[in-house]
Amino acid sequence: MAIEDTLATIDLFADLDKSDLARIAKATVVRNFKGGDIIVREGEAGVGLYIISKGSVEVVKSLGSANEHVVGTLKGGEFFGEMALFDSHLRSASVRAVTDCECLVLTKWDFNAELTQNSHVAMAMLAVLSRRIRNLLADAVTH
Repeated sequence: MAIEDTLATIDLFADLDKSDLARIAKATVVRNFKGGDIIVREGEAGVGLYIISKGSVEVVKSLGSANEHVVGTLKGGEFFGEMALFDSHLRSASVRAVTDCECLVLTKWDFNAELTQNSHVAMAMLAVLSRRIRNLLADAVTH
């Protein structure tokens, strides 16, 4: 599957047209990880968005002194690291490959260049991120 086709299946990019997806795909890099590899580490600078195209990962939160808690599992078609695209905060959790996996990576710098040149892309993505926040809040209330 072409990178732009994969991007089109991700809710963050689903409202973008083919020309937008093609531009973003050109800035995207394919990275492969082995099962057990740490893809991003909690406390490090977040510099990009990762889209899982194959395999699965687990999101892990440190509890201190070598203890950890698995917050969730993500699989093909899901993404992580999107907050790094918008702020300069450190990673809030680690992400570890459960299986061998392939990720599409979009750096903060390439993403910001896209938004600067194409503000409609930012507006489409803000709507998706807003929905994600609303869903998280709704989940928190019901649990």
